[in-house]
Amino acid sequence: MARHNLGVVIGFEFTRTVKKRRFWATTLAIPAVLAVVFLLIFVSNSTTSVNEGAQRNAKITFTYTDSSGLIPASTAALFGGQLATDPGTALNDVRSGRSEAYFAYPADLSRDPIKVYGADKGIFENGKYDAVARRLLTTAAEQKIGSTQLTAAVSGTVKIETTTFKDGQLAGGVGAVVPPLLFLLIFYVSIILLSNQMLNSTLEEKENRVTEMILTTLDPTTLIIGKVIAVFMVGLVQLLVFMTPFGIGYVFFREQLSLPSFDLAHLTFEPGPMITGALLLVGGFTVFTGTLVAIGAVMPTAKEAGAVFGSIIALIFVPLYTVSLIVSDPHALIVQVFTYFPLSAPVTALLRNGFGTLNPVESVAVIVELFAVGFLTLRLAVHLFRYGSIEYSRKLSIRGTFGR
Repeated sequence: MARHNLGVVIGFEFTRTVKKRRFWATTLAIPAVLAVVFLLIFVSNSTTSVNEGAQRNAKITFTYTDSSGLIPASTAALFGGQLATDPGTALNDVRSGRSEAYFAYPADLSRDPIKVYGADKGIFENGKYDAVARRLLTTAAEQKIGSTQLTAAVSGTVKIETTTFKDGQLAGGVGAVVPPLLFLLIFYVSIILLSNQMLNSTLEEKENRVTEMILTTLDPTTLIIGKVIAVFMVGLVQLLVFMTPFGIGYVFFREQLSLPSFDLAHLTFEPGPMITGALLLVGGFTVFTGTLVAIGAVMPTAKEAGAVFGSIIALIFVPLYTVSLIVSDPHALIVQVFTYFPLSAPVTALLRNGFGTLNPVESVAVIVELFAVGFLTLRLAVHLFRYGSIEYSRKLSIRGTFGR
């Protein structure tokens, strides 16, 4: 009977949520906004690319002075430049409109800036002066060096490939870090999407004054577990809807949207970190689910629960403020505190797991702790709901419930 009731609760809670127009309006609003943003970025990048190309290949007439002696007159002429004999006269010609631009190259380019003067043609189009001045200097330097290899070395455009080894085996590098960190992304997305529903899962019936009728036919444990599973299923639907625009944009419009390119073949799925990440995700999700459901059972209204809810959610973002310390010095005291404090442990442990600083002993300890605390918080939530579901006008006394 309890198993049958669990299926009824899950089906009822899931269908009740997904049938609401407000749910789909909220769920589809973000993809719609993302689609508009992607369209604007696409149009903007297309226009910017055309304008940048026009600036790089812009043909202007200008005068210049060269105290460095690096720029040959013949090279400057190809860019539309003419050597000026007097800097003051050249500057006055630009000011009066008789000349389009004037470039003043200093004697020491490593210390002093190149001064560019030009006729104002708008914020963006004015960038062509800087582009031409740089291109002229780069071309002159390449001609003077006379070697493409030396030019690449000096300009810093050489490519470097780094290979590292761990325990005598080829290390995965960034490709081994990304997959375990995906569990951290899933954790954040799931908590952000589902936390409010977790909190309201027990508050809604309480505010509607129907919990007495529900508890006459359902065991509180069955009800709570059914609500948690239903909320998780709703979150999967939302996650799928939210991620669809990102998937379409990355697969079909990556270049147009200027999205970073990453070769998926370079990803390394190491069994240890992946299993650890999955267990940390499930354990952390259980802890926060039990905590939020318990808050909903104690508080009489959503308004009063909101204050406590904000403080709990804030705890999952606290470790991000020390992410550099977590990566560089994982054995620092504050990092160890964050690693084992139940509400900050999921994020901290997932970060350390991704970057390879969570050793097997610590992994087992944190996973066991999260599952134990998660189980206890869910049991506590059931106990509090049993007695707090009919406390409509005041906050439930936790001490009083244990006294019963």
